[in-house]
Amino acid sequence: MDKLLFGISGLPIFSTIKKMNYAAGIAYVKSIGLDAMELLFVRSVNVSDKNKDEILKANREHDCYLSAHGSYYVNLNAEDEEKQAQSLHRIRAAREGLLKAQGRSLVFHPGFYLKDTKEEAYQTIKKNLLKLPGDGVDYRLETTGKATQFGTLEELVSLCCEVPSCKLCIDFAHIHARNNGSLKQYDDFAEILQYVKDRLGRTAIEDMHIHMAGIQYNNKGERKHLPMTESDFNYTACLQAIKDFEVKGCIIAEGPLVEKDALVLKETFERL
Repeated sequence: MDKLLFGISGLPIFSTIKKMNYAAGIAYVKSIGLDAMELLFVRSVNVSDKNKDEILKANREHDCYLSAHGSYYVNLNAEDEEKQAQSLHRIRAAREGLLKAQGRSLVFHPGFYLKDTKEEAYQTIKKNLLKLPGDGVDYRLETTGKATQFGTLEELVSLCCEVPSCKLCIDFAHIHARNNGSLKQYDDFAEILQYVKDRLGRTAIEDMHIHMAGIQYNNKGERKHLPMTESDFNYTACLQAIKDFEVKGCIIAEGPLVEKDALVLKETFERL
């Protein structure tokens, strides 16, 4: 990508539009100065042959970057192999929905450690990721917010090295929460970006998918998202590191204020 885009997770919530759907959301997001939307397939794939044409028409008119967040019910390290197969089915279904909307990045959490060692979980998840169709979309493996979840930065970067169809989704708030508030200052964020650059190359820095939010956590990790300005997440330092590393790609704001927080991020970035 040739620049850094800012957008929202799901539909906007502060619009006065009575019938809010993806097509209307695309137009609204662009009208307030944002450039991206992450479609939420977390409980079901809600792009189909019935609504894809209006989504495509809206996007031809407004040119919004579309990604999607896959099902919450994915565990590629489930104890039962049938449940692993069901997780793969959910990812494939989300891929088909995203392709109908001509989107590009499919974000999901790969799974849980359960009773396995970290290495055992890694190998099982890698085996399953290699079963996914390798063309059409980028599978964005998202850093996770709880110690019980597979998905440290190091684990996911390693998978991206080994599975050609996979790329990274850095959720800075999740990393912050998983490590009980570890991201405090500029150097903490710069270290993450340098690690990605060193392991995955400059091309990864120029094609990043990032989630950002305020977050509440305890010593077990993430509890819930908060408005950006009501959390101890240092988004200004994060954005400064992103600017200094000349990151390109997309930043998606999550949390209860979605487009308001996305505009906070964009306006803060532009002032730096």
